[in-house]
Amino acid sequence: MHLEPLSMNRFISALVGQLVVCTLCSCVMKTKQIWLFSAHMLPLLARLCLVPIETIVVINKFAMIFTGLEVLYFLASNLLVPFNLAKSAYRELVQVVEVYGLLALGMSLWNQLVVPVLFMVFWLVLFALQIYTYFSTRDQPTSRERLLFLFLTSIAECCSTPYSLLGLVFTVSFVALGVLTLCKFYLQGYRAFMNDPAMNRGMTEGVTLLILAVQTGLIELQVVHRAFLLSIILFIVVASILQSMLEIADPIVLALGASRDKSLWKHFRAVSLCLFLLVFPSYMAYMICQFFHMDFWLLIIISSSILTSLQVLGTLFIYVLFMIEEFRKEPVENMDDVIYYVNGTYRLLEFLVALCVVAYGVSETVFGEWTVMGSMIIFIHSYYNVWLRAQLGWKSFLLRRDAVNKIKSLPIATTEQLEQHNDICSICYQDMNSAVITPCSHFFHAGCLKKWLYVQETCPLCHCQLKSLSQQTVAESGTTVNPPPDGRAANPPPETTGTGGDAAPAETGPEQSRAESAQNRDAQSPQYTETEPIGDSVHRDTGGLECGAELARISDAEVFGQGRAEVCGGM
Repeated sequence: MHLEPLSMNRFISALVGQLVVCTLCSCVMKTKQIWLFSAHMLPLLARLCLVPIETIVVINKFAMIFTGLEVLYFLASNLLVPFNLAKSAYRELVQVVEVYGLLALGMSLWNQLVVPVLFMVFWLVLFALQIYTYFSTRDQPTSRERLLFLFLTSIAECCSTPYSLLGLVFTVSFVALGVLTLCKFYLQGYRAFMNDPAMNRGMTEGVTLLILAVQTGLIELQVVHRAFLLSIILFIVVASILQSMLEIADPIVLALGASRDKSLWKHFRAVSLCLFLLVFPSYMAYMICQFFHMDFWLLIIISSSILTSLQVLGTLFIYVLFMIEEFRKEPVENMDDVIYYVNGTYRLLEFLVALCVVAYGVSETVFGEWTVMGSMIIFIHSYYNVWLRAQLGWKSFLLRRDAVNKIKSLPIATTEQLEQHNDICSICYQDMNSAVITPCSHFFHAGCLKKWLYVQETCPLCHCQLKSLSQQTVAESGTTVNPPPDGRAANPPPETTGTGGDAAPAETGPEQSRAESAQNRDAQSPQYTETEPIGDSVHRDTGGLECGAELARISDAEVFGQGRAEVCGGM
């Protein structure tokens, strides 16, 4: 043995391995008596001392018997330890379930055991071994196309069992989480982690891959077919990641455009990411059309890429509008309408793309091969991407149309009324060169009030209901709903106006023109000398609310006492 290098190397390797095993056993058992675990080293030491073979056989049997006795002694002395540990663990589980529930227990065990990380490491080791095996048996260099095929086939080889498939699912989830984290870090820097320390993203892509793999029977396919199917599934995952990146970038880019931040580096990062999200999905759709035969699944990928590009175009267009308004000295009054039309345009294009996908899927189902999975996908796609989008768009259109009709039905303030009012718009806090007058005699910019009416149909100051001209005509034709019990009018004219001090007319019929309405207000308006217009306006707005709207609902004596009328009269 001393003269043969090969035998000496084997002996040294075996001896070192035995020493490592002894050390690990002593560390696990928390003892420094390493000799208790070194009985199996006796044959090696005897061989080193040139003991005859017959004696080495006897020593080997003695070592085996001694090691077996040690194991039996340890098991006998700790016979009840597993039972006690199981009993203690059961008590803890029962307590956790009673306090937090079974779902919380499962999530706690999931996090403590670090199951996703274990599956990811397991799959990465398989993938690395597959790559190493290929390159260790190849001598000639590999071309770029061959590398892509090698990548797909290696992934396919590592998805042959359910456990390896779960490893790929968690690996894709962590990769998606890393990409989205880098995206947010690129846009906001370290502030992204301070504002949102826990980014629970990435699971959507992993779940998508798992569902598609199970539905298509990925594990049961041959390696070549599995690699081809995996390429399509990975395209779907990449499209989902791009959509998630857009969901992160869209509010940040729009907020940056609306703010007055002049940092060129921030604007460059936002615009560059949007350009990437505009170009890359289009390029991916082009590559899919070049290398694959078109079917329903590929059409879904292409439509998702086109929708992502359309959304990025809309975001960039609105960002440019915000930047143009930034460099203007005066704000653009109809900017909200322009933004609505831009959003409406690309929403309409999204709806048309989704409708084309549904039409193609229905035609393929009717004239081609019918499958339950394909029918379910068509139904889900039709409901979420066609029906719900159509409903949302129609409701938005009706709200805007109603708001525009209400603004058109309101009288426009004259120059004399604006000079007498001498106040700012209570919504945007800007001077009023033009304004409309609400039925409760409050002055607002037409554009500002229209934006308010998109949200709710009440006055921003006194919260009275603002009716359109048609609704006022119906109300004045004799329809009365729930008159007050004391016989007073449902909407008595306030003694003083909400903001400008103008008294509202008692009746405003549809046959009266705006000029006559304005003359009546001017004739009934008392003259005020305002030293502090904003503070006085707020004071009189409160008085108008208390004396006008609240008197129509609650009696004076019930809430404010007997002196309420005097206070209102003093205002």
